Amino acid sequence: MSVLQSKTPAETLDVQGRSCPYPIMLVKKVMETLPQGAILKILCDSSDTAEDSIPRYCDKRGYDFESVKIENGYWELFIQKG
Repeated sequence: MSVLQSKTPAETLDVQGRSCPYPIMLVKKVMETLPQGAILKILCDSSDTAEDSIPRYCDKRGYDFESVKIENGYWELFIQKG
């Protein structure tokens, strides 16, 4: 089990069925409200969102990021605000 996945998230955001850029806009909005150290869990079914836009956003912001592929086409993403 990954480090962030083993911790309790402060918020869970379901962006399944949403196409870019809407998921990343929602993620940014929620992350702005979270305190330092808080974890956001994201339920996602878009490979572009899970494998490109959200990891790139986290890299630019310096946030810890983990992606867990649940089954074909579904991910749980974890971001820790740092």
